[in-house]
Amino acid sequence: MQEANETAVVVLLTAPNGEEASRLAEMLVGARLAACVQILPEMESVYWWEGAVQREPEHLLLVKTTAGRFETLEREVRALHSHDVPEIVALPVTEASAPYLEWLASCVAPTPSPD
Repeated sequence: MQEANETAVVVLLTAPNGEEASRLAEMLVGARLAACVQILPEMESVYWWEGAVQREPEHLLLVKTTAGRFETLEREVRALHSHDVPEIVALPVTEASAPYLEWLASCVAPTPSPD
């Protein structure tokens, strides 16, 4: 059984355009906050904001990480994201192959700092 911090999660994250989506994906994987980020093609989001229904194009990112990395991931995304309130939603992975979970955990494990 996995420890709570090692529990795999998929984070749904949206970006207003492909450039920002790519920048966020590169940062997350490069910082070892995600093992993999998939960027889906442009879609239309319909949402309630500032008292009215809004319609905007967005890209959806599927971010594979662990629950233990979520807090840092959220902080880093919020620092770079152009939206005031970006979508950052973690969904638990209830079933996955053991080799995939091992790979994911190894990719997002914090690197030890040199002493």
